[in-house]
Amino acid sequence: MRALAFSLLGLGLLAGCQSTEQEPLTTSVMPESVRQNVVEDLHGTKVADPYRWLEDLDSPETADWVKRQQQYSNDYLSGIDNRDVIEQRITQLWNYERLSAPFIKGDYQFFYRNDGLQSQSVLYRANKDGSNPQVALDPNTLSADGTVALSGVSISKDGRWLAYGTSESGSDWQQWQFLDLSSGQPLTDTLEWIKFSSASWDKEGKGVWYSRYDAPKAGDDKMEQANYFQKVFYHRLGTDQSEDVLVYERKDQKDWGFGAELSDDGKYLLIYVSKGTDSRNLFFYQDLATGKTVELISEFEAEYGYLGNDDSTFYFQTNYQAPQGRIIAIDVNKPEKANWKELVPESKNTLASASLINDHFVVRYMKDVLAQVSLFDLNGKHTGDLSLPGAGSVNGISGERKDTSFHFLFNSYIQPTAVYRYDFASNKVDSVTQPDVAFDPKDYVSEQVFYTSKDGTRVPMMISYKKGLKRSGDNPTLLYAYGGFNISLTPRFSPATIAWLDMGGVYAVPNLRGGAEYGEKWHQQGMLERKQNVFDDYYAAAEYLIDNGFTNSDKMGAYGRSNGGLLMGAALTQRPDLFAAVLPAVGVLDMLRYQKFTIGWAWTPEYGSADNKADFEYLYAYSPLHNVAKRDYPATMVMTADHDDRVVPSHSFKFAAEVQHQQQGPAPVIARIETKAGHGAGKPTSMRIAEYRDIYAFLWQNFGLEIPKTIN
Repeated sequence: MRALAFSLLGLGLLAGCQSTEQEPLTTSVMPESVRQNVVEDLHGTKVADPYRWLEDLDSPETADWVKRQQQYSNDYLSGIDNRDVIEQRITQLWNYERLSAPFIKGDYQFFYRNDGLQSQSVLYRANKDGSNPQVALDPNTLSADGTVALSGVSISKDGRWLAYGTSESGSDWQQWQFLDLSSGQPLTDTLEWIKFSSASWDKEGKGVWYSRYDAPKAGDDKMEQANYFQKVFYHRLGTDQSEDVLVYERKDQKDWGFGAELSDDGKYLLIYVSKGTDSRNLFFYQDLATGKTVELISEFEAEYGYLGNDDSTFYFQTNYQAPQGRIIAIDVNKPEKANWKELVPESKNTLASASLINDHFVVRYMKDVLAQVSLFDLNGKHTGDLSLPGAGSVNGISGERKDTSFHFLFNSYIQPTAVYRYDFASNKVDSVTQPDVAFDPKDYVSEQVFYTSKDGTRVPMMISYKKGLKRSGDNPTLLYAYGGFNISLTPRFSPATIAWLDMGGVYAVPNLRGGAEYGEKWHQQGMLERKQNVFDDYYAAAEYLIDNGFTNSDKMGAYGRSNGGLLMGAALTQRPDLFAAVLPAVGVLDMLRYQKFTIGWAWTPEYGSADNKADFEYLYAYSPLHNVAKRDYPATMVMTADHDDRVVPSHSFKFAAEVQHQQQGPAPVIARIETKAGHGAGKPTSMRIAEYRDIYAFLWQNFGLEIPKTIN
């Protein structure tokens, strides 16, 4: 929801270096936004939408508005003294070699590497033992400014052919192309109009299955048009896309999405069926020998994730009748639920993911958010747990069915991502690569606490800071959160977080309801008409930090992205008293019209839709755009990008204009609008560093603090 060289400045400690309250910068006059008399009757309620004209992203009026807002925000941010010092420290911390966990295809090993400040990580191919690594694909060569990014790769079973997707300027639209890795020569094949799809190779490496939408009709805006009727196609190498074979479609289900992959034994095409962002899915399979498609799971009642199969026995990770997750076996010749066999039962910890390696289920659990990895044989017998290098997150588990070992990544908020290897024979975890970074993790603390929300719910939160920090009640604090779509915020390392801690800041991440940290029940408690629980969990986290001496409301910053941007909009309109600054980034802020653009309709299982009267009542009650009133708001920086075709930027445009219009206090309200960027995926390193620089500078300025000339 991702190498410059410079001379290091003299090193100094920022913590405790504070000034008296500063006046807001006034480098230019806040732009005025034209208000129009647009009023809609929604279920008997008159709803004003004075900035509806900003939904026309291609109009000259919108372009002029964006230009004036960019000038205003640039003037404000560039006027903050020593902003460049923050950028220098983040750049120094970011500049280290990063490696992914390797994976095997045929006789070759593949991995990603970034030398430090490359815009995009580079894909390498080496011999199976890791020797003789060669560049397979360098996405940094695809554009001069790094704004063309890899959106996905798929390598044929023998390691010869590479299919890769690219997206431009952060768009969700992908174009897939092909490369012969033996010769390094590109193929002429090009696949277009693809969103939310990977490519899966057939057994012989002659072609791929993929999903796509129809090309937009002439005159339709591909950045705003709703996307329906996804279809599964097969593409054979060396042919034009117009010759691709339609494999599966449902003309009666416009909002069904499809993912297709080949089973490990090469006998079946597995078809996942989703409905928007609903975590529940269907599961079909096509017998490639007969071409017959079987609807094995035909009801949207739970999640089902294929892990592997032995002939007709399919293994699934599921939360069917197990909100915390379990592993089951289904014999497709006897598919009735009465015949399903439970292998790994539900436990008190949440099953986050599972893989089938060395004829074992490698299961990643979340134990109060933190990672635990357990091993089970094919009969479900528990054979052991991995000894992990600390309290943090495990990702990127990489291994094949018959491998005797696997690789994985481990990191935390204060530990950079490192590669580890587990060997089944020795039952040992060994370090493979440890990054060489410009800080010592031992100088920092990342602790987990639990607090009580408004309704008595116990909520976990990770709090990170530099050792020696005193609970003075006056520490600058950044409270980041998400809370939705069954997405868990497990510990994740970012060099920018270390820079914030070096500035004397506290970084706190609560695990709000709406996520998957405690299974499907936790998710459901933060969706639809229960969305207010998410907001209340967030406010309780802020109050915990204040009550326990970390900070106060004059030193508290609120930040979230996408669905977390919605949370920020709610925080601004519901509890402006809690925060000195609020930063909604690429946020869903107009809850009455979000479903009308691009893939917004897919979020209705999570949010509901204002097209329905019952949903309208609660959506209207919290929709950030519709709850802005004349009052004194904290400093606000609304963040978006001109190529965001997931949460279209009109959300942020309209919200920023409304808050600017209604602001009664002296705090600034600015719109930071990026050019040639999207929702966040594939953003070049330089752009990411500049974004963090501006976030921290904006917060520091509005905490009434001076940025010093050195940060360490």
